Parts: sequence; structure tokens; C-alpha cells
Amino acid sequence: MPANVEIKARVRDVARLTENAERLSGTQGCTILQTDTFFHAPRGRLKLRDFRDGHGQLIFYDRPDSEGPKLSRYTVSPTDDPAGLTAVLSEALGVQGTVKKERRLFLVGQTRVHVDHVEGLGDFVELEVVLREQQSPQEGEKVAQQLMEELGVRQEDLLAGAYVDFLLALAGDAKASR
Repeated sequence: MPANVEIKARVRDVARLTENAERLSGTQGCTILQTDTFFHAPRGRLKLRDFRDGHGQLIFYDRPDSEGPKLSRYTVSPTDDPAGLTAVLSEALGVQGTVKKERRLFLVGQTRVHVDHVEGLGDFVELEVVLREQQSPQEGEKVAQQLMEELGVRQEDLLAGAYVDFLLALAGDAKASR
């Protein structure tokens, strides 16, 4: 199963972070619209990513919900029928939640830098250091830490969990305040 070392952080200054990502990648990045539907799963996370263009990916991943760099193991299967697959999985497993985002993707060495605007949450950055064969998670963590410094990501902005967790917590807070 492929693996990467990931971090997720809140972004205070999206223009500055994007400028740093452009400089480090040497590109303007590419914009990707995504709707991720998360399904109930006995372990890890299962989501259907719809690129809103008739294509998608079914993604299973397993990683700890902790701040800072963490090892994530994942499997991806492409689909040309994301809506149909979402309907089937919704019936079979039930939907945990849905995340809509606009993502700017930059490639910096072996790292995918995602500058995300998440509907209902705001701006975030995700780093995914794609581990090479025989590369240890510790080496991936060093790459992530170095890139955090170069991008201007602060330790205090690191987050644990997934966007869907934050959205579900907001929905729970909204219900509790009624």
C-alpha cells in the first residue's frame, strides 16, 4: 500500500503561502474542484472524491488523527461514474459527511502541496510527502518539517483530523446552540 507523511494546518495568510508555494514549485499550480463524500467504515476513512467533471476516485486511507507529520497509508481507485458510486456506497455504508473544496496543487520535489479553500471552514494547507520505496517515515517527516519552514507554516497552526471532522463538529455546535 502506498504511503505518505502528511501535515494539515490552518492558513493565516493564503496569499503569502500561495506565493511561497509558487516560488518553491516554480509553477502557478493547478486548481482542482473537489467534492469528497465520506462513508462510514470500520477502520480508517473511505471517501469518494468527485472532481465535478465526470471523473472521481474512491480513496481509502488510514492515518492517526494527530497534529504534526503523520504516516498515512492509502489506496486509490479511479472511477468514471462518481455520482453512481456515491449513490451505491451511500446506500450500503451511510454517509458520514461531505466536504467541498477548491484546491491549488503544487509539486515541490516529492511533496504535493495543497492550498485548500474549504466551504464552511476557510483556508488550509496540506503537505503530502510521497514516500519513495525504502524511504522511512522519519525521512518523510524531515522533508515535511523543512517544507513547513520554507512555506511559513507554524507549529501552532497544525491540525489533527480531517476536514469532515471539523465540519461535523461545527454542525454539532450549531445544533447545541439552538
